[in-house]
Amino acid sequence: MNDKHIDIKTVDGIMPTYTCWPDGDGPFPAIVFYMDAPGIREELHEMARRMASDGYFVILPDLFYRFGTLRFPLRDANARKIWQTAMANLSNANVMDDTRAMLSYMDDQPQVKSGAKACIGYCMSGRLVTAAAGTFPDIFAANASLYGVGIVTDKEDSSHFLVKNIKGEMYFGFAETDSTVPDFVVPTLTAELEKHGANYTLETHPGTNHGFCFASRDVYNEAAAEKVHALFMDMCARHLS
Repeated sequence: MNDKHIDIKTVDGIMPTYTCWPDGDGPFPAIVFYMDAPGIREELHEMARRMASDGYFVILPDLFYRFGTLRFPLRDANARKIWQTAMANLSNANVMDDTRAMLSYMDDQPQVKSGAKACIGYCMSGRLVTAAAGTFPDIFAANASLYGVGIVTDKEDSSHFLVKNIKGEMYFGFAETDSTVPDFVVPTLTAELEKHGANYTLETHPGTNHGFCFASRDVYNEAAAEKVHALFMDMCARHLS
């Protein structure tokens, strides 16, 4: 396994980014892995390497770089206040600019296969996956949003308004118990997906709570986490080969 920390120049500065890919000649199809709100940590690096081990180039950007270097070794109330503030001040447009910079970077990397790519995100990044699939519809062919926060809002830039542009396959996996996803989100999102004939799967995983994919958390649900991992990797295999 190869891995490398790189700095990518964006319109707003320098974005620290983690990349990893398998041994061998490649080139490998790419997966953009958008971080969740608690930010960059070894747990995300491990998840990136797991995806890469199936034959992919995985790129994991530090989306909070605009606010300095934010790392949260403890999941306590003080840390939560900081990352919630950062999350609230990170717009979809910001991250689409960052995504454009990542795509440009990958275009110049011999280990990255040209053509269709995938993206995945958890929590905060559920909206970012949706926005990326709608902003770059000819690039992102396989896309997974896990217990996504803020996919449907009353703001003009709500990512669900971009569903009309999406050409790739979408997977939306929600937790059964999730105070961060209001009751109107799933029906509103479903109606938009149906209206525009999207190729999608949307499901709520019984017996799960927000954060169920992360093994370090008390709410970890191994069966559900493994199911969504397998579903996403199957999407990648079908669309990026």
